[in-house]
Amino acid sequence: MSSVVEIYQRTKKVPDLVWNRFVCRPLAAVVVKLLERTAITPNQVTLAAFGVACVATVLLVSWPGYWGLVLAVLVYEASYVLDCADGMLARLRGIASKQGHLLDFLMDEIKAFMILGAVSVRLYLEGKEPLFLLLGVAGLVVLATGIAVTTFQRRPEIAGDPPLAPSGEPPSRSLLQRLIGIPMGIAKLLVHYPSYIWIAAAVGRIDFYFYPYLLVNALYAAKSVAWLWLRFGRFPKE
Repeated sequence: MSSVVEIYQRTKKVPDLVWNRFVCRPLAAVVVKLLERTAITPNQVTLAAFGVACVATVLLVSWPGYWGLVLAVLVYEASYVLDCADGMLARLRGIASKQGHLLDFLMDEIKAFMILGAVSVRLYLEGKEPLFLLLGVAGLVVLATGIAVTTFQRRPEIAGDPPLAPSGEPPSRSLLQRLIGIPMGIAKLLVHYPSYIWIAAAVGRIDFYFYPYLLVNALYAAKSVAWLWLRFGRFPKE
Protein backbone atom coordinates (compact mmCIF):
# COMPACT_ATOMS: atom_id res chain seq x y z
CA MET A 1 0.00 0.00 0.00
CA SER A 2 1.50 3.31 -1.09
CA SER A 3 2.33 6.11 1.31
CA VAL A 4 1.20 9.71 0.72
CA VAL A 5 4.77 10.69 -0.21
CA GLU A 6 5.03 7.81 -2.70
CA ILE A 7 1.70 8.75 -4.24
CA TYR A 8 2.81 12.35 -4.62
CA GLN A 9 6.11 11.35 -6.23
CA ARG A 10 4.46 8.90 -8.62
CA THR A 11 1.60 11.14 -9.74
CA LYS A 12 2.94 14.71 -9.67
CA LYS A 13 3.37 16.75 -12.84
CA VAL A 14 6.74 18.09 -13.97
CA PRO A 15 6.97 21.00 -14.50
CA ASP A 16 4.19 22.43 -12.38
CA LEU A 17 3.12 25.74 -10.87
CA VAL A 18 4.46 26.58 -7.41
CA TRP A 19 0.98 26.62 -5.82
CA ASN A 20 0.28 23.17 -7.21
CA ARG A 21 3.66 21.71 -6.36
CA PHE A 22 3.89 22.77 -2.73
CA VAL A 23 0.24 23.13 -1.64
CA CYS A 24 -2.47 21.54 -3.74
CA ARG A 25 -0.80 18.38 -5.00
CA PRO A 26 0.52 17.34 -1.58
CA LEU A 27 -3.02 17.80 -0.21
CA ALA A 28 -4.42 15.96 -3.22
CA ALA A 29 -2.02 13.08 -2.51
CA VAL A 30 -3.73 12.68 0.86
CA VAL A 31 -7.11 12.49 -0.91
CA VAL A 32 -5.74 9.96 -3.40
CA LYS A 33 -4.40 7.89 -0.50
CA LEU A 34 -7.90 7.77 1.00
CA LEU A 35 -9.41 6.78 -2.36
CA GLU A 36 -6.67 4.39 -3.47
CA ARG A 37 -8.50 1.16 -2.56
CA THR A 38 -12.06 2.35 -3.11
CA ALA A 39 -14.30 1.95 -6.15
CA ILE A 40 -14.46 5.73 -6.65
CA THR A 41 -13.33 6.69 -10.14
CA PRO A 42 -11.28 9.71 -11.24
CA ASN A 43 -14.26 10.97 -13.24
CA GLN A 44 -16.39 10.88 -10.08
CA VAL A 45 -13.73 12.96 -8.32
CA THR A 46 -13.87 15.44 -11.22
CA LEU A 47 -17.63 15.77 -10.80
CA ALA A 48 -17.27 16.08 -7.03
CA ALA A 49 -14.81 18.93 -7.55
CA PHE A 50 -17.40 20.65 -9.72
CA GLY A 51 -20.05 20.21 -7.00
CA VAL A 52 -17.78 21.75 -4.35
CA ALA A 53 -17.06 24.66 -6.72
CA CYS A 54 -20.83 25.21 -7.04
CA VAL A 55 -21.04 25.54 -3.24
CA ALA A 56 -18.21 28.08 -3.30
CA THR A 57 -20.03 30.07 -5.98
CA VAL A 58 -23.20 30.20 -3.91
CA LEU A 59 -21.22 31.35 -0.88
CA LEU A 60 -19.55 34.10 -2.90
CA VAL A 61 -22.89 35.53 -3.93
CA SER A 62 -24.89 34.97 -0.75
CA TRP A 63 -22.49 35.53 2.18
CA PRO A 64 -21.33 39.17 2.40
CA GLY A 65 -18.41 40.44 4.44
CA TYR A 66 -14.84 39.39 4.97
CA TRP A 67 -15.44 35.97 6.48
CA GLY A 68 -17.96 35.05 3.83
CA LEU A 69 -15.33 35.82 1.20
CA VAL A 70 -12.63 33.85 3.00
CA LEU A 71 -14.86 30.81 3.48
CA ALA A 72 -16.05 30.88 -0.14
CA VAL A 73 -12.50 30.95 -1.47
CA LEU A 74 -11.38 28.21 0.94
CA VAL A 75 -14.19 26.01 -0.34
CA TYR A 76 -13.14 26.84 -3.88
CA GLU A 77 -9.54 25.89 -3.12
CA ALA A 78 -10.84 22.59 -1.71
CA SER A 79 -12.53 22.08 -5.06
CA TYR A 80 -9.20 22.70 -6.77
CA VAL A 81 -7.48 20.13 -4.54
CA LEU A 82 -10.04 17.59 -5.75
CA ASP A 83 -9.38 18.79 -9.28
CA CYS A 84 -5.72 17.88 -8.79
CA ALA A 85 -6.65 14.56 -7.18
CA ASP A 86 -8.66 13.24 -10.12
CA GLY A 87 -5.71 13.14 -12.51
CA MET A 88 -3.36 11.90 -9.80
CA LEU A 89 -5.74 9.04 -9.01
CA ALA A 90 -5.96 8.17 -12.71
CA ARG A 91 -2.18 8.14 -13.07
CA LEU A 92 -1.76 6.05 -9.92
CA ARG A 93 -4.16 3.43 -11.26
CA GLY A 94 -2.76 3.63 -14.77
CA ILE A 95 -6.14 4.50 -16.28
CA ALA A 96 -5.57 8.05 -17.48
CA SER A 97 -7.62 8.62 -20.64
CA LYS A 98 -8.32 11.29 -23.20
CA GLN A 99 -12.00 11.23 -22.27
CA GLY A 100 -11.18 11.87 -18.63
CA HIS A 101 -8.83 14.70 -19.59
CA LEU A 102 -11.54 16.30 -21.73
CA LEU A 103 -14.09 15.99 -18.92
CA ASP A 104 -11.64 17.63 -16.53
CA PHE A 105 -10.98 20.43 -19.02
CA LEU A 106 -14.73 20.98 -19.51
CA MET A 107 -15.40 21.19 -15.76
CA ASP A 108 -12.44 23.56 -15.28
CA GLU A 109 -13.77 25.98 -17.87
CA ILE A 110 -17.31 25.91 -16.48
CA LYS A 111 -15.88 26.62 -13.02
CA ALA A 112 -13.93 29.56 -14.44
CA PHE A 113 -17.19 30.98 -15.81
CA MET A 114 -18.91 30.43 -12.48
CA ILE A 115 -16.26 32.06 -10.31
CA LEU A 116 -15.90 35.08 -12.58
CA GLY A 117 -19.65 35.62 -12.74
CA ALA A 118 -20.07 35.16 -8.99
CA VAL A 119 -17.29 37.63 -8.18
CA SER A 120 -18.78 40.27 -10.48
CA VAL A 121 -22.16 39.86 -8.75
CA ARG A 122 -20.50 40.04 -5.32
CA LEU A 123 -18.69 43.24 -6.22
CA TYR A 124 -21.95 44.71 -7.49
CA LEU A 125 -23.81 43.76 -4.31
CA GLU A 126 -21.07 45.28 -2.17
CA GLY A 127 -20.87 48.61 -4.00
CA LYS A 128 -24.15 48.77 -5.93
CA GLU A 129 -22.09 49.76 -8.95
CA PRO A 130 -23.55 48.42 -12.23
CA LEU A 131 -20.11 48.65 -13.85
CA PHE A 132 -19.13 45.42 -12.10
CA LEU A 133 -21.98 43.57 -13.81
CA LEU A 134 -20.99 45.01 -17.20
CA LEU A 135 -17.37 44.03 -16.62
CA GLY A 136 -18.52 40.58 -15.55
CA VAL A 137 -20.49 40.09 -18.77
CA ALA A 138 -17.56 41.38 -20.83
CA GLY A 139 -15.23 39.06 -18.92
CA LEU A 140 -17.43 36.05 -19.62
CA VAL A 141 -17.49 36.95 -23.33
CA VAL A 142 -13.70 37.23 -23.63
CA LEU A 143 -13.17 34.10 -21.53
CA ALA A 144 -15.59 32.15 -23.73
CA THR A 145 -13.93 33.55 -26.86
CA GLY A 146 -10.47 32.43 -25.78
CA ILE A 147 -11.71 28.96 -24.85
CA ALA A 148 -13.73 28.54 -28.04
CA VAL A 149 -10.87 29.58 -30.32
CA THR A 150 -8.40 27.36 -28.44
CA THR A 151 -10.75 24.39 -28.83
CA PHE A 152 -11.14 25.26 -32.51
CA GLN A 153 -7.36 25.44 -33.00
CA ARG A 154 -6.90 22.01 -31.45
CA ARG A 155 -9.34 20.25 -33.77
CA PRO A 156 -7.47 17.85 -36.08
CA GLU A 157 -9.08 19.49 -39.12
CA ILE A 158 -7.34 22.75 -38.14
CA ALA A 159 -4.20 21.63 -36.31
CA GLY A 160 -3.31 18.86 -38.76
CA ASP A 161 -1.10 15.96 -37.78
CA PRO A 162 0.74 16.38 -34.46
CA PRO A 163 4.45 17.14 -34.82
CA LEU A 164 6.96 14.40 -34.18
CA ALA A 165 8.47 14.43 -30.72
CA PRO A 166 12.00 15.86 -30.85
CA SER A 167 14.82 13.52 -29.94
CA GLY A 168 17.69 14.34 -27.62
CA GLU A 169 18.05 17.30 -25.28
CA PRO A 170 15.76 20.31 -25.88
CA PRO A 171 17.59 23.29 -27.43
CA SER A 172 18.63 26.07 -25.04
CA ARG A 173 16.55 29.25 -25.18
CA SER A 174 18.03 32.52 -26.37
CA LEU A 175 18.09 35.65 -24.20
CA LEU A 176 15.20 37.11 -26.23
CA GLN A 177 13.14 33.97 -25.71
CA ARG A 178 13.82 34.14 -21.99
CA LEU A 179 12.79 37.81 -21.83
CA ILE A 180 9.59 37.05 -23.74
CA GLY A 181 8.98 34.18 -21.35
CA ILE A 182 8.74 36.55 -18.36
CA PRO A 183 5.45 38.26 -19.32
CA MET A 184 4.16 34.94 -20.65
CA GLY A 185 4.87 33.36 -17.27
CA ILE A 186 3.04 36.19 -15.50
CA ALA A 187 0.08 35.78 -17.86
CA LYS A 188 0.04 32.02 -17.20
CA LEU A 189 -0.01 32.70 -13.46
CA LEU A 190 -2.91 35.16 -13.81
CA VAL A 191 -4.90 32.65 -15.84
CA HIS A 192 -4.32 30.10 -13.09
CA TYR A 193 -6.34 32.03 -10.51
CA PRO A 194 -6.32 29.32 -7.77
CA SER A 195 -2.67 30.30 -7.27
CA TYR A 196 -3.53 33.82 -6.10
CA ILE A 197 -7.27 34.23 -5.48
CA TRP A 198 -6.64 33.19 -1.86
CA ILE A 199 -4.40 36.24 -1.43
CA ALA A 200 -7.20 38.50 -2.68
CA ALA A 201 -9.56 36.86 -0.17
CA ALA A 202 -7.06 37.09 2.69
CA VAL A 203 -6.75 40.86 2.27
CA GLY A 204 -10.47 41.26 1.67
CA ARG A 205 -10.03 42.58 -1.89
CA ILE A 206 -11.52 40.12 -4.34
CA ASP A 207 -11.10 42.79 -7.02
CA PHE A 208 -7.39 41.95 -6.87
CA TYR A 209 -8.39 38.74 -8.64
CA PHE A 210 -11.12 40.30 -10.78
CA TYR A 211 -9.24 42.98 -12.71
CA PRO A 212 -6.04 41.04 -13.54
CA TYR A 213 -8.07 38.02 -14.61
CA LEU A 214 -10.25 40.17 -16.86
CA LEU A 215 -7.21 41.83 -18.40
CA VAL A 216 -5.24 38.68 -19.19
CA ASN A 217 -8.29 36.99 -20.71
CA ALA A 218 -9.08 40.09 -22.79
CA LEU A 219 -5.52 40.02 -24.15
CA TYR A 220 -5.76 36.30 -24.88
CA ALA A 221 -9.12 36.76 -26.63
CA ALA A 222 -7.63 39.55 -28.76
CA LYS A 223 -4.69 37.29 -29.65
CA SER A 224 -7.11 34.48 -30.55
CA VAL A 225 -9.24 36.69 -32.80
CA ALA A 226 -6.09 38.04 -34.45
CA TRP A 227 -5.05 34.46 -35.20
CA LEU A 228 -8.44 33.82 -36.82
CA TRP A 229 -8.04 36.86 -39.06
CA LEU A 230 -4.51 35.89 -40.06
CA ARG A 231 -5.53 32.30 -40.76
CA PHE A 232 -8.87 32.82 -42.48
CA GLY A 233 -9.24 36.52 -43.29
CA ARG A 234 -6.53 36.90 -45.88
CA PHE A 235 -7.35 37.42 -49.56
CA PRO A 236 -6.64 34.36 -51.72
CA LYS A 237 -3.47 34.40 -53.76
CA GLU A 238 -4.01 34.99 -57.44
